[in-house]
Amino acid sequence: MSSLIQFSDSGLYCPQGRFYIDPWRPVEKAIITHAHSDHARPGSQSYLCHRDSLPLLELRLGPNAYQIVEWNEPVFINGVKVSLHPAGHIIGSAQVRLEYQGEVWVVSGDYKTENDGISGVFEPLKCDVFITESTFGLPIYNWKPQEEIFRSIQDWILKNHAEGKTSVLLAYSLGKAQRLLSCIEPTGLPIFLHGAVYNVHQALIDAGHKLPAVQRVQPDMPKDIFKGNVVIAPGSADSSPWMKRFAPYSTGVCSGWMQVRGNVRRRNADAGFALSDHADWNGLLQTVKATGAKKVFVTHGFQAAFSRYLTDIGIEAAEIKTEYGQEDEADTTENINAAE
Repeated sequence: MSSLIQFSDSGLYCPQGRFYIDPWRPVEKAIITHAHSDHARPGSQSYLCHRDSLPLLELRLGPNAYQIVEWNEPVFINGVKVSLHPAGHIIGSAQVRLEYQGEVWVVSGDYKTENDGISGVFEPLKCDVFITESTFGLPIYNWKPQEEIFRSIQDWILKNHAEGKTSVLLAYSLGKAQRLLSCIEPTGLPIFLHGAVYNVHQALIDAGHKLPAVQRVQPDMPKDIFKGNVVIAPGSADSSPWMKRFAPYSTGVCSGWMQVRGNVRRRNADAGFALSDHADWNGLLQTVKATGAKKVFVTHGFQAAFSRYLTDIGIEAAEIKTEYGQEDEADTTENINAAE
């Protein structure tokens, strides 16, 4: 078996096609799985992405030479057949399928197997070699259905409303925040967005996506306008002076890490909801098996534990060090100044 992907200092490199997938250093040609900044970095000469990722890449990376494709639309790059397939992680997120001389490799990027109604339906792909994330690659991470988590969030919001408290949901600005809108809308309460979240929202609206009505938090808004209503903000806003205008308020953290109860306490949050944009343990395992891959490379997350488990059940696996994972779920890079 030839190596369609090499793990280089700049990222995942396809020597036959002379391109990179989600490089972490500037390169000549980059194929981008999705617009989170640990996978989409500035400085490359050209970018190829799915159509739905384009407005998000333009928002985050600015003007560049972008080539867009649709799902399962083949592109030949120096003899390598390349196509993008839904990853279900966030809007526009893709898996990259490479085919060359009868051999197929798939780079998953980040993915989620449950259909969240907004990010596209994950599509398992048959391949010889599969490169998978393992952000939540431990058996403890076993997600409840989105519908059940949404009901818990709605109940929490309505309880806060009855008590005259503002519900501040802390969620990643790209991906999680858009999912939450469909959860909050049935409550009938006004939704306010931190500036970083609003910028993503507006980019998607401008690109033709239909999302619920929201208002951007403005510095001159009277405090009473927020009372009993809902605010979505990135984690970086937590405990910042920006939050004072919502008092009295209750904070709810939306993250897969909230599966571990101690993390709610460590975040000093009032509530934690284990809502993740990544596959859980069962999702990862089912996906690997569905690919039928002879070899699996495991990247960021609990890669040592997950690759060891795959080896134990008879699937050849190896862990790979990458520079992914610094942004998803952590939300440490959002600029609080974007609020105003």
